[in-house]
Amino acid sequence: MVFSSIPFLFFFLPLFFLIYYLVSFQAKNYVLLVFSLVFYAWGEPIYILLMVLSSVIDYSIGRLMDYYDRVPWKRTCLLCASIGANLSILGFFKYADFFIGTINSIAHTHIPLLHLPLPIGISFFTFQTMSYSIDLYRREVKVEKNFFTFMTYVSMFPQLIAGPIVRFSTVNGELHYRTIDFRGFYQGSFRFLQGLIKKVLLANQMGALWNTLQEQPFGEISVLTSWLGAIAFTLQLYFDFSAYSDMAIGMGQMMGFHYLENFNYPLCAKSVTEFWRRWHISLSTWFRDYIYIPLGGNRKGIARQIGNIAVVWFLTGMWHGASWNYILWGVYYGVLLILEKFIWGKALKRWPAVLQHIYTFFIVVVGFTVFVFEDWGKLGRYMQQMIGLAGNKWVGTDFLYYFRNYGVLFFCCMVLAMPVYPWLIKRIQKMRRNGIGKLLRGCFALGYVMLFIITVAFLVSDTYNPFLYFRF
Repeated sequence: MVFSSIPFLFFFLPLFFLIYYLVSFQAKNYVLLVFSLVFYAWGEPIYILLMVLSSVIDYSIGRLMDYYDRVPWKRTCLLCASIGANLSILGFFKYADFFIGTINSIAHTHIPLLHLPLPIGISFFTFQTMSYSIDLYRREVKVEKNFFTFMTYVSMFPQLIAGPIVRFSTVNGELHYRTIDFRGFYQGSFRFLQGLIKKVLLANQMGALWNTLQEQPFGEISVLTSWLGAIAFTLQLYFDFSAYSDMAIGMGQMMGFHYLENFNYPLCAKSVTEFWRRWHISLSTWFRDYIYIPLGGNRKGIARQIGNIAVVWFLTGMWHGASWNYILWGVYYGVLLILEKFIWGKALKRWPAVLQHIYTFFIVVVGFTVFVFEDWGKLGRYMQQMIGLAGNKWVGTDFLYYFRNYGVLFFCCMVLAMPVYPWLIKRIQKMRRNGIGKLLRGCFALGYVMLFIITVAFLVSDTYNPFLYFRF
């Protein structure tokens, strides 16, 4: 992953901020644009042209939509052209082989697969450019007349390759005027450091455990060990993606931009509905505002509402990847949300809080087990292990071994997945005027320095440094 690589931390990022802070405000967007294009070319030198093409299309359509401001039918045609172009680009590069493979399976044909490499971050920047066209059509934003400013919005490197999905309306004002000061740099760099530590010391280590467990021969690990692995992947995915969001938000703040939060401690949710209000917020609100509400939302009867939820979650599954397990994952959550809303949601609220947490966490872990296995055979066998149908023991020496070696890490992850840290910060801030508060702040600062040193040591020595949402 680029964001947690040594060259990025010690060459690209310092060089960017040195130049960014030295140039005049009028030149800052151009510096950001150039470095963003270099950053993308670092990982995708060819597909940078695809991102530029997508930007040209939506910028041009936006200018035409503004020109034909009083001709409704032309504005509608232009909106359809924008959506069609974006979905065509996304569909071709992300889903072509999926549809060809499906046709071959059903019709017993032998159409050759294209084997196109997936452009990094294509799902994110196409959704961003589409949101601009839709908001412009709704007259919720004003047209951007400077192409380089628009291109800066699309290509902004902090959140370009894996979100959060930043809408034009969120940063429009700051693209033209923003406050850049030491306070923003300090708070942003601190947020970036938090994300980097979460990524390297928590997500990567949980990922290493998950890789070890899923590579074990099926049926040879105990039931509790298979659950340990599923929980490890859940924690890896949460800390991996939320860490990237932290780093993106932090770097944005260092530059004077304020991106919206993308995670709000989702693993402490007490229902599936609440979980999806807290997890990947930028994607959930995108589907709500641009799919669910335009379809009618909950305004046209229960049957229509159920249909709208089903459509949204089918598309959510499709968005995550060109594989049937993602569609199954989307359907899984769609069904659960419908059942929770219309069948047992009210009863769930009367349960003790701890049971609500357990219920939600169980559903989330099972869901991410579906999410991780693209091979249906492996998914089925791992699920059999989790429910004890693979002939494996319920508790074995393997579980005791892994729990003994990773127990402290699991404990740290579970604590940090809850809003314990913000609570501690608030308590320290209330004591900031007395000696204890100053001592605690000093301890926190020293602790972060030590964690940063350890993080760099892990980056230098550890070859395992994946980023799970990189391919979406």
